[in-house]
Formats: sequence, structure tokens, C-alpha cells
Amino acid sequence: MTTTNDVLDRHLEAFGKGDLRGILADYAPRAVMFTPQGPLEGAAAMRPLFESLIAEFGQPGAKFEVVHRHVAGEYAYIVWRGTTAANVYEMATDTFVVRDGRIQAQSFAAKVTPRSAGVLTC
Repeated sequence: MTTTNDVLDRHLEAFGKGDLRGILADYAPRAVMFTPQGPLEGAAAMRPLFESLIAEFGQPGAKFEVVHRHVAGEYAYIVWRGTTAANVYEMATDTFVVRDGRIQAQSFAAKVTPRSAGVLTC
């Protein structure tokens, strides 16, 4: 049986490798990701977000660091930060609901500071 911790490990590893197919495969067909801009329903709706993040974090010198990680049953929570050529992710969080080895729901929020100008809060 695949645990929530296993799914989170696999998901973070896929993100670290820039593996879009692997990232999207972690989601159940009717998964929902809640973002400040509104919910994204299904992998097809999430694809542009992950394509953008992979492109940004795939640039030379980009860093991604998980600061806190907690798993309790079917729930997982991470706090992370990162830097890219374009932005500083001062603090970001993701909360996951995992059932049957797949992400069913996720929330994402971040405080992002563009390197060139003011502050954008997502």
C-alpha cells in the first residue's frame, strides 16, 4: 500500500527533476488544487501552473528548500522557500489530501517577491 509519505516523496522528487508527467500522474482524475487565483480541477487544468514552475525552477541557480514537512494519515503539509532568477519565494505552503495512493486535493499559497520590483502575494 502506498502511504501519504510515499506519495509526497514521489511528488517532490518529480518536481525536483522537472518531471511534468510524473508530477501530474500523482493526482487522482478529479483532483482539485486550491490556489489564490481559484481552484484548478484535474491534471489538465494544473498543467500550465506546473509547466511554469518547472520552467522557472529549472533555470540555473534556482533553489527549492522544504523547511517543514508533516504527515498525519492521509494529510501532508509542507512549508518551503525558493529563489529563481525572477522571484524570491519567501514562504510557500502546500497541503495535500492523499487517498488510494493519489493526491485528491491540494492547497497552495505563497509570498512571492519579484526580483525586479514590488511584492506579489499568491
